[in-house]
Amino acid sequence: MPYIPVEEHLPGITGLLEYRKDSAEPIRDLTQFLLRGPNTLTEGERELIATIVSHNNQCKFCTTAHTAAADLLYGECDTTDKVKHDLENAPLTEKMKALLVIARQVQQSGKNVTTQSVDRARQAGATDLEIHDTVLIAALFCLYNRYVDGLATLEPADPAYYGTLADRLVNHGYTRLPQGYDHLKKK
Repeated sequence: MPYIPVEEHLPGITGLLEYRKDSAEPIRDLTQFLLRGPNTLTEGERELIATIVSHNNQCKFCTTAHTAAADLLYGECDTTDKVKHDLENAPLTEKMKALLVIARQVQQSGKNVTTQSVDRARQAGATDLEIHDTVLIAALFCLYNRYVDGLATLEPADPAYYGTLADRLVNHGYTRLPQGYDHLKKK
């Protein structure tokens, strides 16, 4: 049961963002820019950063949501499973593996990012901007994971919700739907 009143039809982060739309707007804008804006990292790669951070933070809602979004973008499920459980054998470039190591380090503490990890990423072809964005996305998802779990948000009643959410994230992005979310209420 959530610690604050949220709409029952809006599990996870969406209910919290709707609860306080004024603080949600800049967070949504930053997330939209980082995960869907112009970048040399693909949208799928950026969703993998959100996935690995959320998984390691044990945030069930965010892990499931971003796994579903990454799976949709990649068109398969093996990559996200390997990222979460066997990163070094994941079907990714060495650059992406190195960036995901940095993301995991940020998830533990920003001070856990090592010179060796940054050097590994650079040697694998990562740019300073990609390293920067990896750290920022990882830090942002630590915020989200703590926000979702810190207020004990609702889990969706139907696991199919995550597929619908993934479709919305991939095809609409992270900004608020113009019509809001009342259409999600059960009739």
